[in-house]
Amino acid sequence: MEIKAWTYEEFPEFTEEVEGAQVLETTGDEPGTCYLHDVEYANMDGVPLHLQIVAPTSRNHPYNAFGGEQAMARPCFVFVQGSAWMEQYVYMNVCHMARLAARGYVCAIVQYRHSGQAPFPAQAIDTRNAIRFLRVNAKKYGIDPDRMIVAGDSSGGHTAMWAGLRHNDDTEENLFPGVSAEVKGIVNYYGSVSVMLEDGNPSTLNHHQPDSPEGMEMGGVDLRNRPDLCRQLSVEENIDESTPVAPTLIFHGTKDRIVNTKESVLLYNAMKAAGKDVALYLLKGADHGGTEFWTEQILDIVDQFMQRCFA
Repeated sequence: MEIKAWTYEEFPEFTEEVEGAQVLETTGDEPGTCYLHDVEYANMDGVPLHLQIVAPTSRNHPYNAFGGEQAMARPCFVFVQGSAWMEQYVYMNVCHMARLAARGYVCAIVQYRHSGQAPFPAQAIDTRNAIRFLRVNAKKYGIDPDRMIVAGDSSGGHTAMWAGLRHNDDTEENLFPGVSAEVKGIVNYYGSVSVMLEDGNPSTLNHHQPDSPEGMEMGGVDLRNRPDLCRQLSVEENIDESTPVAPTLIFHGTKDRIVNTKESVLLYNAMKAAGKDVALYLLKGADHGGTEFWTEQILDIVDQFMQRCFA
């Protein structure tokens, strides 16, 4: 056989019969994924912020992990990893993102400035800049900039909601002037979206105190006598009929010990009352996260929701 830079199309296929060997058919469209780790999207006051990008790939539509433009433009699922607004373990859901990527989505997990580095709304500001970065580099990462969703779990669900509510493209918060951070939809997994309830975080013994997750998120403030700041942080308190918000999909377990299920119910009812496009799925017996939220059934619901948002 000649040694040269063969193209796939011209390379001669091995066709000899081998006794005892079995030949399996392939199509070239068997779904796979490619993982690009720790892609820096911004540096905020000396704090480098990264994305974990998981993209679809196959023989017929290979993903170029070494740079250059991608052959296809895929919808993008931007996911904010929850952490009680503290330092994130951004690799926690990479495997789950791979399952969604295998369905044809470029998935990007967002690292934000945690509450020890910057208070609310820094996390939403960072997420919107991550979306803009992905738009600016859409060809490089194989993204369709017109088909983007923001999602998140726990505090990341709170951040995803606020990323969909800020509408601040024309302010100094935008690191990519002229580039929009608007999305077609929001997926909120058991988000810590409200601090209006006394039992909103059933396992947080220092609830609303300065060193609580929500107190730290507001800059180390005692929220026990600050209903104004509680309203400022709570998503449902900032949505009315005039609020632009993308279609929203909410999931929450009925035995969530960390974030009371009532928080998602509050948000769902507030959005319904304001005439917004919202759906709530309650997972019977599910706690705060877990594999129940990544079953094929749930992935089907998320997939169908996104396709409707993109229609």
